[in-house]
Amino acid sequence: MGRRPWVLAETALGTLAQNSYHGAVLPWGATEAHNFHLPYGTDVIESERVAAEAARKAWEAEAHFLVLPCIPFGANEQQMDIPGTVNMHPSTQAAVLADVIESVEEWRLDSLVILNGHGGNHFRQMIREAQRTTDLFLSTLDWFRIPGTLNGFDDPGDHAGEAETSLMLHLTPDLVLPMDEAGDGAVRPWRLKAIREGWAWAPRRWSEVSDDSGAGDPTPATEEKGRVWFDEVTDRVADYLIEVAAVDTDDLYE
Repeated sequence: MGRRPWVLAETALGTLAQNSYHGAVLPWGATEAHNFHLPYGTDVIESERVAAEAARKAWEAEAHFLVLPCIPFGANEQQMDIPGTVNMHPSTQAAVLADVIESVEEWRLDSLVILNGHGGNHFRQMIREAQRTTDLFLSTLDWFRIPGTLNGFDDPGDHAGEAETSLMLHLTPDLVLPMDEAGDGAVRPWRLKAIREGWAWAPRRWSEVSDDSGAGDPTPATEEKGRVWFDEVTDRVADYLIEVAAVDTDDLYE
């Protein structure tokens, strides 16, 4: 692999000084169980790869973004009884994000995009608060929820199911255990109708929802499905970065 000046962890000071950047991308994952067949670092691996590939595509279109090291810990309060879970409270996440923003401000960039790869992470309220005190244009996106990118799956699943297993088969097949070691990913639905219908919400007690920490059947997963999803997602994220680089942050509304 050649040098990638859009990935900060791989870039030396001299190279950084030779390039100009429109903004930064902060991948944010989690460290948690993903059924019996995927590694605890799944969200980190996926988010790092999505960020780097999207930034590469944007770079080719002259939209230069610097991908920061992925934050590996997510909001996992409801999984703490599952061994190996590393939880970062949302209040801690807010403090970490504030420090990252302060650092990026010093680099005289225009924007910071938080690329989220974990369903338990929610950054909108943090951004609302932080935006009042910074000139950076702050935004966030959940790369795994981009509309229209999951059409290649019969049932993508919510966690370590067909979609996520396919993606890991494409990105790091050596870290995916055989499907005969995976659980079926069956989940127990809420008894509360409003939550089932989606207009009420409460956090799920994960070990009571799933016997294997998964949510969705992983067995239909294939590397090809993962490759297609990865390409579609990184195209869409790259398009967003290109738009962010081009927009006048003092004139954001049509």
